[in-house]
Amino acid sequence: MVRRYDPERRERIIDAAVRVVADRGIGGLSHRAVAAEADVPLGSTTYHFASLDELLVAALRRCNDSFARAVRESRYLSDPAVPLADGLARLMGEWFTAGRGPLALEYELYLAALRRPALRPVAAEWADALAVLIADRTDRATARALAALLDGISLQVLLSGGEFDPEYAREMLARVAGRAGR
Repeated sequence: MVRRYDPERRERIIDAAVRVVADRGIGGLSHRAVAAEADVPLGSTTYHFASLDELLVAALRRCNDSFARAVRESRYLSDPAVPLADGLARLMGEWFTAGRGPLALEYELYLAALRRPALRPVAAEWADALAVLIADRTDRATARALAALLDGISLQVLLSGGEFDPEYAREMLARVAGRAGR
C-alpha cells in the first residue's frame, strides 16, 4: 500500500477536533468522531495523537492562539487614547457579537482542565498570555486581575444565557484598572 504524503493532516485533525467539541461537547470527542470529521482514516488520529488528552491539548492550544491573536490585533487595545477598561469592554463585546459558540468552546476546553490535568498547563498559558497582552497598558498584577475579571464576566454571561452588558463590564473593568489602567 502506498502512503499518501499529507503534511497538513495533523492540522486538519486538530481543526476537526475543535469542530467536534464545538458541536458535541468534550463528551462527544473520540478518535472515531474526529477521523470522520477530518475525513481521514482512524489510524491517522491515533498516529498523531495517542490519547484524547493529547488531542484536547492541541485543540485548546488552537483556540488559545485564535483568542490571543484577536487580543493582539484589537484596535481597542493598541490605541493608547482608548482607556484600558473601554478597550477591554469593547473587545468582549466583539467576542459576544461573533456569537457564543467560539467563546463557549474556548471555556469548555478551558474548564475541562479542572478534571484533566494534561490540559492545566495550556489553560494556564491562556490566562498568562492574556495578562501579558494587557500588561502593556498596566502593571502585571492589575493585568492578571483584569484577565480574571474578563473570564468571570464571560462565564457569567455564557452560563446565565443573559446578554453581555458592555456598560457593566466597562465599569467593573475600570474599577479594577483604577489609576493603573491607561
